[in-house]
Amino acid sequence: MQLHFREMGAGNPLVILHGLFGTSDNWQTLAKRWAETHRVIVVDLRNHGRSPQTAEHSYELMSQDVLELFDQLQLEHVTLMGHSMGGKVAMRFALDHPTRLDKLIVLDIAPRLSDMRHQDDILAGLHAVDLTTIESRQQADEALAQHIPQLGVRQFLLKNLYRRDDNSFAWRPNLAALTEHMPAIGAEISSPTPFLKPALFVRGGKSDYVSTEDKLYAIPALFPNSQVETIVDAGHWLHAEKPDEIYALVEAFAKS
Repeated sequence: MQLHFREMGAGNPLVILHGLFGTSDNWQTLAKRWAETHRVIVVDLRNHGRSPQTAEHSYELMSQDVLELFDQLQLEHVTLMGHSMGGKVAMRFALDHPTRLDKLIVLDIAPRLSDMRHQDDILAGLHAVDLTTIESRQQADEALAQHIPQLGVRQFLLKNLYRRDDNSFAWRPNLAALTEHMPAIGAEISSPTPFLKPALFVRGGKSDYVSTEDKLYAIPALFPNSQVETIVDAGHWLHAEKPDEIYALVEAFAKS
């Protein structure tokens, strides 16, 4: 699979993987800052952004997609970073292909099974937008608001709405595939062999995606050479809420 990606800067590669319903666009501001010291590659994962859409969606497949991108770009000495779903892709890749990485960074997700029921309202909102009749982004927002009261979440989702050449609206994510495979998106990441290279996990203090038990047991079991940092005042979208803190943590770890 030929994933869509954006590239900037020079130096050792920093590859960034977005979360569920995200795109490479979400990372442009931070990517430009890291590009001052790194070759930054921001990826659209399958069924997201401008990458191909398929009926299949699993961490094994997404890990393979990333491997093909590494081969295509002949990447070496890579720091791989992922947020949420992208963090699980990054963990899967590190465990599957440890020789292809120097370092791993995971933002606000743990390897354990994730309860995906919190995505029900988001899926209901996305499916509530009648793409055959809406004529404006405001109408799409009104449809989303019936299920998603948080303005920030709706604004994030609406970044996925675009106009086709015929002026009709469409979603960039493959909603059918993502809805069908939501249990697989919550799947546990496991391996009989741990990833022994340096790993940084960053969690939001206001988020419950990484628990104290994850920090003490689940993460060290798979990533024994890892550290867990907490950004106290951040939630799940910690890179959007606290970009300066994320920039500094990633820059220091990648350069160490």
